[in-house]
Amino acid sequence: MAVNSSSNFNSGGTYGTGDVEPYIQSKVMPLVQRQLIAYQFGDMLRLPKGRGTTYAASRYDRLNLPAAPLSEGVPPVGESMPLAQVSAVAQQWGDKVTITDVAEFTIKHPLFQVATELVAMQMAETLERNTFNNLLAGTQINYASYDGTARGSRAGIRNGGTAATSDILTPHEINRAMGALYTIGAPQFMGQMEQDAKIEAGKPSKASSDPRGMQHYVALMHPLPEQDMRENATVVTAWSYSDINRLYNNELGEWGGTRFCRSNMVPFFVGVAAVSGTAGAAGNLATGPYFVQVTGLPAQQNYEQRIYQVSGSIAVTGPNGSISVTVPTLAGYVFNVYIGTTNSPVNLGLSTAGPTSGPLQGQAAQIPSGSTITITGIGASQVPPAAPATGVTVFPTFIIGKNAYGQVMLDDPKFTYLKTADKSDPLNQLRVIGWKIFYGTLIENQNFLMRIESTSLFTSNFQ
Repeated sequence: MAVNSSSNFNSGGTYGTGDVEPYIQSKVMPLVQRQLIAYQFGDMLRLPKGRGTTYAASRYDRLNLPAAPLSEGVPPVGESMPLAQVSAVAQQWGDKVTITDVAEFTIKHPLFQVATELVAMQMAETLERNTFNNLLAGTQINYASYDGTARGSRAGIRNGGTAATSDILTPHEINRAMGALYTIGAPQFMGQMEQDAKIEAGKPSKASSDPRGMQHYVALMHPLPEQDMRENATVVTAWSYSDINRLYNNELGEWGGTRFCRSNMVPFFVGVAAVSGTAGAAGNLATGPYFVQVTGLPAQQNYEQRIYQVSGSIAVTGPNGSISVTVPTLAGYVFNVYIGTTNSPVNLGLSTAGPTSGPLQGQAAQIPSGSTITITGIGASQVPPAAPATGVTVFPTFIIGKNAYGQVMLDDPKFTYLKTADKSDPLNQLRVIGWKIFYGTLIENQNFLMRIESTSLFTSNFQ
């Protein structure tokens, strides 16, 4: 008996596609969400056009207080006025998406509209990523310690798998940071901005009538250290009571004079075992010992996240020496390779496998996963992030005061939408959507921000 089942019509046919029309949902599915919080806390600063790309800010520090009363008829020696300056260089950032007319005509979803939305998100996320990268240049750092022993560096942070043996974020670490900021005198958001703040006795403060007016610092934290804090009953209670008084996007609540904000774009660092290399004779390295270090960057965020330990010494015979390195195979990642003559490399390697244009042209950067490359020389100066111990993930939590940093704008964000023919595209075969911005992030005062580096008992994996 002949039976015509659905499989008879799912393939074949005159055009090889069968007689079943596939269904594609009209609405594209949503993307993962990212919480953008860091850029907004920077002071908005304007660099006038025609004045170069460097923005400098000056500050006259306080005079030393006199050590003794005046002697009759003897004028004081006097004090010098100490001047401090900080600067930032504005850089132009941008990107584009190009779509052919054929793609726009034949694809079900409106590609130009989708590309416009993606480009807008890319710009905002780039500003956020860059802000965090600049905040990592802060010089005030506390390393969490579960036993009170000073860790001294990122490499000393431990994760023993339990709260009693792991350097996680705790109320004690927050108290330690807050005590330092209060002692320094870092200004607070919603606080008095006079250099000498005089609190009048008996006068009610703004916070007494509206808790949202309470002066505070702001903590920018990754969701995983957040969960470590949520293990503490005191913090949970404080955050629950401050729910109705939130001021900021993605704010978790207030505790101990700090408002905590969450962002899954806070960078973190994973310590990984070293990747070594093999000496060869296909470059320009001189005779001597060399060390290499690999870092892995998730391609979507493009910051150095997986920090491999520095290799052992590699003996190279010059003057035509080289080093062959195979970077790890890891989906979604690209890699940078550093080289140096000490076990602290501070230069990218030179390699033809790197970018063929742009500021990283010829450098061992953005190397595809699993590639074997040849390092032919010592390239651009660039310091890799400090590596945590192998197997340990370290999260920075930034605590900032008012006027800690600023966003220096030379040219405002601009979007371009090119859909018409021109001399370079006479048949109008291409549509281009792009953006650019000319700006930089300025750390206005290192004393007004700090970071706590800790590990976490939580992971982003579903187990």
